[in-house]
Amino acid sequence: MIVRDFNEIVQNDRDRVVSDAHWTSVRLLLAEDGMGFSFHITFLEAGSEHTFEYKNHFESVYCVQGAGSITDLATGETHHIKPGVMYALNEHDRHVLRADEELVMACVFNPPVTGDEVHREDGSYAAPEEVDA
Repeated sequence: MIVRDFNEIVQNDRDRVVSDAHWTSVRLLLAEDGMGFSFHITFLEAGSEHTFEYKNHFESVYCVQGAGSITDLATGETHHIKPGVMYALNEHDRHVLRADEELVMACVFNPPVTGDEVHREDGSYAAPEEVDA
């Protein structure tokens, strides 16, 4: 059984806290945990906008707090994000995520991230085999 305390990770395990421009992600489960997925709580700064395309991962996101929107860049369709809304990037969808207020999101990645990934210019993470190389 794996039991982790979010607050302890934030205070004591900085290797599991990843930040980039205008967001911070606390990685509660990573590839090394052997669960087949990773689980994160991610905070997106109010007023920020992010273009992502996870070409090598599937992601599911549940909004815990805040307000914003997500736009599917293939269709132009925009969906409002608020507490209780979930979206899943089941086709590696290129998208723009906007935080009107600070967004607090629970995120699941498959395959799991290692914690060392950084977003590349195209908004993706490297494939797991590229990270391990």
